[in-house]
Amino acid sequence: MSEAGPSTAHLVGRLRIIEARVRQAVARRRSEDPELDDRFRGLYISDADVDRIFASTSEQAWFEPPDADAAAFRAELEAQADLAEAAGADLRLRRLARSFSLDDADIELLLVALAPDLDPRFERLYAYLHDDVSRRRASAGLALELCGAPLASVERRRLGPTSALVADRLLTVEDDERPFLTRSLRVPDRVASHLLGDDTPDPMVEAVLVPSAVAEVGDAASLEKALAGGVTLVYLREPPGGAALSMAATALSHLGMPVLALDLARVGAQDDLNELVGRTSREARLVGAGIVAGPVEAITERGPGSAAVRALTECRSPVVLIGSQTWDPQWSRATALMLDALVPSAAQRARLWENALDGDTDGFDPVSATSQFRLNPEQVWKAAHSARLLADAKSEPLAPGHLQAGARAQNGAGLERLARRIAPKVEWEDLVLTHQGVTQLREIVARIRHRERVLDDWGMGRRSSKGHGVKVLFAGDSGTGKTISAEVVAHELGLDLYVIDLATVVDKYIGETEKNLDRIFSEADQVNGVLLFDEADALFGKRSDVKDAHDRYANVEVAYLLQRMESFDGLAILTTNLRSNLDDAFLRRLDAIVDFPMPEDDDRRRLWVQHMAPGLPQAGDIDLDFLARAFRISGGNIRNIVFGAAYLAASDNRPLGMVDLVRATEREYRKLGHLCLESEFGRYFGMLSLSGNGAP
Repeated sequence: MSEAGPSTAHLVGRLRIIEARVRQAVARRRSEDPELDDRFRGLYISDADVDRIFASTSEQAWFEPPDADAAAFRAELEAQADLAEAAGADLRLRRLARSFSLDDADIELLLVALAPDLDPRFERLYAYLHDDVSRRRASAGLALELCGAPLASVERRRLGPTSALVADRLLTVEDDERPFLTRSLRVPDRVASHLLGDDTPDPMVEAVLVPSAVAEVGDAASLEKALAGGVTLVYLREPPGGAALSMAATALSHLGMPVLALDLARVGAQDDLNELVGRTSREARLVGAGIVAGPVEAITERGPGSAAVRALTECRSPVVLIGSQTWDPQWSRATALMLDALVPSAAQRARLWENALDGDTDGFDPVSATSQFRLNPEQVWKAAHSARLLADAKSEPLAPGHLQAGARAQNGAGLERLARRIAPKVEWEDLVLTHQGVTQLREIVARIRHRERVLDDWGMGRRSSKGHGVKVLFAGDSGTGKTISAEVVAHELGLDLYVIDLATVVDKYIGETEKNLDRIFSEADQVNGVLLFDEADALFGKRSDVKDAHDRYANVEVAYLLQRMESFDGLAILTTNLRSNLDDAFLRRLDAIVDFPMPEDDDRRRLWVQHMAPGLPQAGDIDLDFLARAFRISGGNIRNIVFGAAYLAASDNRPLGMVDLVRATEREYRKLGHLCLESEFGRYFGMLSLSGNGAP
């Protein structure tokens, strides 16, 4: 065999046979052509040009035509190939023939079409044989002639649309408007590069490929056994956060098969699904891979999507489809094995983090730092890599905060189109709340951190069909700290806070509110974050007696929302100013209710101090004790007053004084519709901008 390697040497040897047949075809043309003296012979590709091409073979080409009899050369070539394969060599031309069930005649036609892509001399030789300098690829008629098949024979079917060569995209028959025998043949670049040893995926397929992680998660052993037993179609139903991709990759890797993992959510609306499926099937058979594709619902909602799924199920490679919905028998004529993919347990995720970090934890426990994140194996590896990049960028040792940031980086952006994302920065010391309220908030944090131990490891959730999520209600007057408490909880857990804008949810048209909310929860299932519904009574109000059609549909909305909330696996916080307005059935489904009362004197003083930033210049006449005792207002009102007073002081270019705070309090009172009474403002009543006028 050649120094180029056994596989390339075998390919080159087969092409030498093709060149010998081209020489014979040229000789026949010369002997049969009655007008050899025609000065336009071959459209300026003259006989002398052809002679020079053949004469230059030994200097410019990879190979020389066989000197001996072609049949003997062929026999010797294949005998050497047999020895090379017996020694463990991978001869790609032979492997391609086996993978695509091609016989020798198919391979001959493929080589004829491939020759110009490997040696430019064939372009001019084919143009000469076509008597057309513009036709530099073999036509169907020329290919059949070079392979010794009569032009009117049944062998034409090898180039038909249902043939193995054409249907499996190994060969393209171009120029549909031409008669069949004059149509050009082209071998796709991906096939040519594969035969030359290049396994770079087809660009169209590569655009939707995603990496997969091999990890012992879920029932990979059952899947492996099924695939080893000849099952070629499997459907894995996956819950949010499930490890279906890893489960399939593990089973295929144990069988020694590469994984071709397609993220169907990355397929663009303008992409040709049928072409993508065809190229994917070809890619899998070229490299001997199994196909893993999902989520199927990303394309089944489109017009041609179901047809594309059917085409995927008919690939001749093992196919594992992933989706969250129930298998639809119309997707395939074959029977699919249906299995459930599980969400990795806490212990399994612990092993994944340990493997991904490879001991680079600098004394902290990565499991404790990330227990609140429900990540699949692929996301764990990406999060670990992202954490390292962040730590290196800041020249810091890897820390829990980096891991949490890496985990948050795996959140999709879909929810941000439906909600406002907040990166929480508020901590416990910034929170002014009753002892009971703080205790309840810490219990909520503990629920999220330890829910897998309680529900899964201890078996408390085995008899319940409800989700593993936590639903909490924050009830209290406006400005009492409900939103800031949600930020504190999210910050403690290292999660982002997503505030739902009710304007994007509630719709006057029947059924649209449910659709909007379902989109929100569907996107929320794909992220690790805290969901905050402000003014929840607008969505979860009490159901009323049915007096007309509007009442009936309103009650349907509430019932649907209750059901969807119950199946949510994340942390959902709902706030309301009027707890009594909420439906009783909804209240029963809550895991906790935290009341936010109006602050007392001591708490109000802390709020006044807290909202006055350290950099705020202050005069010596500020009486915080009086402000806390005299004005029974919420923390939100106090914040507004301090900000308003700061602007008053800044406009006069002086430190903040008591007069600014009193006048800002006056404005806040009037905004709330309260009377500005001397009994409340006491000795500072004279500082009011409208002193003596108690009208709001």
